[in-house]
Amino acid sequence: MTVPASSHEPFTIPARPELTGGRRIGVLLSHGFTGSPVSIRPWGESLGACGYGVAVPRLPGHGTTWQDLNTHRFDDWYGEIARTFDQLCLDHDAVVVGGLSMGGSLTLKLAEDHPDRVSGLVLVNPALATKRLDVKLLPVLKHVVGSFPGIANDIKKPGVEEGGYTRTPLKAIHSFMQAWPTLIADLPRVTCPVLYFRSAEDHVVDASTLPLVRSGVSSADVTEVTLHESFHVATLDHDAPAIFAQTADFVARVTQA
Repeated sequence: MTVPASSHEPFTIPARPELTGGRRIGVLLSHGFTGSPVSIRPWGESLGACGYGVAVPRLPGHGTTWQDLNTHRFDDWYGEIARTFDQLCLDHDAVVVGGLSMGGSLTLKLAEDHPDRVSGLVLVNPALATKRLDVKLLPVLKHVVGSFPGIANDIKKPGVEEGGYTRTPLKAIHSFMQAWPTLIADLPRVTCPVLYFRSAEDHVVDASTLPLVRSGVSSADVTEVTLHESFHVATLDHDAPAIFAQTADFVARVTQA
């Protein structure tokens, strides 16, 4: 399946308050590392159909080339997410944030930085840690080789592609990993309800992140959902309909006036 170039573009869906009790409810969704809005477009469209105002930005260096991504860093990606969030807050009565993989980590930081403005957080296979030993060599390897083999398309469902890069740029991924200690240290600042989806079989992000989030956040309302029929890119996989439905229910619940 070839992914059209237009699918990599950021997109927004206007809120329809007539479907949400008269209130304008916004949802920010972020894609992951080396991916693009392709990986979460169906998720966003399903929430838009419920009447929620949806914003899906394209992170800098994504949807172009892996060499371009290698010139960007974590602060660039978070800056784009933060700008999108600020605009959503101006236009909506309440805002829920969420993301896939690194997108989950970025929106987790929003919940850490703005506990007064994030009404809920939805995470799909986020990354804050890894058991891979080769990452310890990244400070050296990133100057020797530009990239490793790609991590895209970890999808169980046949014939589905997310259109991610075929290479993993090392300077960029190292920047993301360097942000992990601060993200972990700030977990207690998360007070909003959390909906956490984790694939039982994930070939990109291992199981080390979930216990960190579970024990670190201050939220009293944390729901964990195990996905048994999906790999890493669960938003395009067999369990996607369940993710969409449960996210919609979660948004409705946490944004009640």
